[in-house]
Amino acid sequence: MSADSLADPSSTYTVQYPTAQNRPLIFSSPHSGRIYPTELLESSKLKLRKLRSLEDPYVDELFDHVVTQGAAFIKAEFPRAYLDLNREPYELDPKLISPDLPTYANTKSLRVKGGLGTIPRIVADGSAIYRKPILLPDALKRIENYHLPYHAKLKELLHKTRSQFGFAILLDCHSMPSSTNIYKNKLTTDIVIGNRFNSSCAPQLTDIIAETFKSSGFSVKLNQPYAGGYVTEHHGKPENAIHAVQIEINRNLYLDQVTYEKSKKFNGLKSKLVKITAILADRLADSNDQALAAE
Repeated sequence: MSADSLADPSSTYTVQYPTAQNRPLIFSSPHSGRIYPTELLESSKLKLRKLRSLEDPYVDELFDHVVTQGAAFIKAEFPRAYLDLNREPYELDPKLISPDLPTYANTKSLRVKGGLGTIPRIVADGSAIYRKPILLPDALKRIENYHLPYHAKLKELLHKTRSQFGFAILLDCHSMPSSTNIYKNKLTTDIVIGNRFNSSCAPQLTDIIAETFKSSGFSVKLNQPYAGGYVTEHHGKPENAIHAVQIEINRNLYLDQVTYEKSKKFNGLKSKLVKITAILADRLADSNDQALAAE
């Protein structure tokens, strides 16, 4: 586990390109970053393991093979505890950031009220991250150096893909705890696919993704309890031939949820995902018809 400072904004994310992109797919992993900036570690009252509870651990490793299957892959290098890419850029928490926030900040969303805005105030169990408030100029600098560049690059990848194929599909990859403070009962669903209730992706494409996972033996739900966040909502524009879905994988399938290290099931899940994404790449690429292609 690295805990290096990230001073250069260009190092805040990594893009892996296929030798030749021959599929209209972009995969993203915005919550699996494991390089913890010194700034965060020194200002937090929590130990590293607690901070890691906000990660989607090793999701980047579960999907990095897609590059060999003809799709591009973008991942964050910094952790969600430092800044959450699946939030609006200025979804800011007045309980955390001082002094008064600018009028353009969204301070009233449910996510902000729950302590999980663009810069999270708490971790998964509700523990406060910081010893003292974050100064507004420092918060804005994080957004400018980390949030905006990631989404600008993702937009570029999607538009280039659409130009090449006539349409583009973003699969935004995450993991979900098998139980949470909100859902007291264990979450037994293996895969949750979110398309913002059909607003971020054409239903027929969502159906292809769901059926591919189901035919591989996974239980699947659509939009419950996760319908997708800022990434899918912001980038998914089916009317412009850019589609986006969020894929949540139950951590019980691959992770020790106490230590946040890979379980013995990791390699088995990885092997299944290699087969699933290969099938998806073919099936989704074949979906380029008049209803999906840009005019």
